[in-house]
Amino acid sequence: MLASQRRSRIADLVEQTGAVRVSDLVAELGVSDMTIRRDIDQLADQGLLERVHGGAVAVSTPTSEEPGFRAKSTLMTAQKRAIGEAAAALVEPGSSIGISAGTTTYELARAVRAVPDITVVTNSVPVAQLLHESGTPGQTVVLTGGIRTPSDALVGPVAVAALRSLHVDLLFLGAHGVDAGAGLTTPNLVEAETNRALVACARRTCVLVDHSKFGVIGLSTFLDLDQVDVLVTDDELSQRARATVADVVDTLVVARDHGRTERREGTA
Repeated sequence: MLASQRRSRIADLVEQTGAVRVSDLVAELGVSDMTIRRDIDQLADQGLLERVHGGAVAVSTPTSEEPGFRAKSTLMTAQKRAIGEAAAALVEPGSSIGISAGTTTYELARAVRAVPDITVVTNSVPVAQLLHESGTPGQTVVLTGGIRTPSDALVGPVAVAALRSLHVDLLFLGAHGVDAGAGLTTPNLVEAETNRALVACARRTCVLVDHSKFGVIGLSTFLDLDQVDVLVTDDELSQRARATVADVVDTLVVARDHGRTERREGTA
């Protein structure tokens, strides 16, 4: 294995698991302790991970940092598209659905543009615009109103008041981070409140998150993991994380390329 391939593997492992030990990397990659430490030093210098005693951890992100919609839309594009297409299979003509703000939920909206006779409730300006422009017969879009955030979500008292009077069959919900202990989180306190209102108006909740969101914790929790009915993610999520999620949520769907999916019923 070339040095560049080895370092890429180390970076991938840190991203998937959040932390790695030098001893584990030595065993997996078949090189010396000193080689692994040099690799970690170089990756740390590039800002791809952080050195710690005995290993490395993922680069820390401030819990209150909120990237904008345009910035997030350039990340994990293939994975988000696969997740959106897999989740769209859950939408039936004639149903009412909720779609929260976010770049992954935007891909879900893109995938359901052709579904007729559905009512969509959303607090996402880009989602509402996308569906409005599609002009699908019988498709109704309800935009909540509210204060606009960097992620193009409409939040605050106006949005919450609108959602309290509405009811949808299925909610598609994004998240800044997913953690077994912290649950689903966001760096925006007001957006967390609006997300809770979205959950309260839905019969069932489907969470859409790519593998990079796992292990990330934002400032505010808006939903516990065991309250999720369906979680859709991509096939780069580690087996350990898949097992953890499947033990808690009712259904785990892993989206793969070319429309293939892996479905696992949880034990919760």
